[in-house]
Amino acid sequence: MADAELRQRKAGPASDDPRPKSSEPEPKPKSRRHLDDDDDVYSPWVDVLRVLSFLLVASCGLSYVISGGESIFWGMKDKPQYLRVGWWKSQFSGPIYLTEKELLAYDGSDAEKPLYLAINGTIYDVSSNRRMYGPGGSYNVFTGRDAARGFVTGCFAEDQTADLRGLEEMFLPVDDPEVDKYFTTAEMEKMREEELAAAKEKAHAALQHWVKFFANNHFELGDS
Repeated sequence: MADAELRQRKAGPASDDPRPKSSEPEPKPKSRRHLDDDDDVYSPWVDVLRVLSFLLVASCGLSYVISGGESIFWGMKDKPQYLRVGWWKSQFSGPIYLTEKELLAYDGSDAEKPLYLAINGTIYDVSSNRRMYGPGGSYNVFTGRDAARGFVTGCFAEDQTADLRGLEEMFLPVDDPEVDKYFTTAEMEKMREEELAAAKEKAHAALQHWVKFFANNHFELGDS
């Protein structure tokens, strides 16, 4: 009886917590630095703002270079053709072919239609300068037709044609009988041949001047 009572005293009180004791250490409380880092939530708008800022700076720099320092916001007066909407339209639409009668429909008499003119068989869109090529403009006589001859001679009213035959004659020197009498017939023939060749070169150069002018300043559309 005494032994049973002694064993009962040695048994300790049972724990009220049924969960098994864990050997893992308790997590340490976070420091203030870690708490601040958790508060800095990532926002994609920061990256968007960075990209937009970069594009703006790059655009201003490119505009400055292309315009030769004229503008940083693409406000240049004479934009390259590849920066014009009409140039891109002509690239995708393909070349057009108009007869002399069809080309005349684009002389500006119909305000809804663009302004076309041709020089040396190539059609250009001159709608960007209606003040000069539209009705009442100083160059409207060339609009709606191929007046290559008139561009070279400067006779706007008389030479509204693409016929260049005999154009070199305007570049030939005037004959002077008082001077010519000092040359033999053979010498005169050789001189006239040289003068004719030089006159043809001048006529060609005068025509090419205008061809290059329209090619550099207006959109090439096709042939007439």
